[in-house]
Amino acid sequence: MAKKLYVGNLTYNVSESDLDALFTQFGTVQSVQIIVDRDTNRSKGFGFVEMDTDAQAQAAIQGLNEREHDGRRLT
Repeated sequence: MAKKLYVGNLTYNVSESDLDALFTQFGTVQSVQIIVDRDTNRSKGFGFVEMDTDAQAQAAIQGLNEREHDGRRLT
């Protein structure tokens, strides 16, 4: 069963492919979505990553929570 993770405190220039590459080291990524402002089309600084299994999701949480990426600590 897939597990959707919230990813916060992203820089505004992080792309969905960047997130995919970051999370792939912990397992199979099913989908990546960065939330953007509908008026400016600029990232709101958070998104969602869907992992293949709960075990992969937990590994990603343990490996990336509070880890620095582009000068900001991920949540």
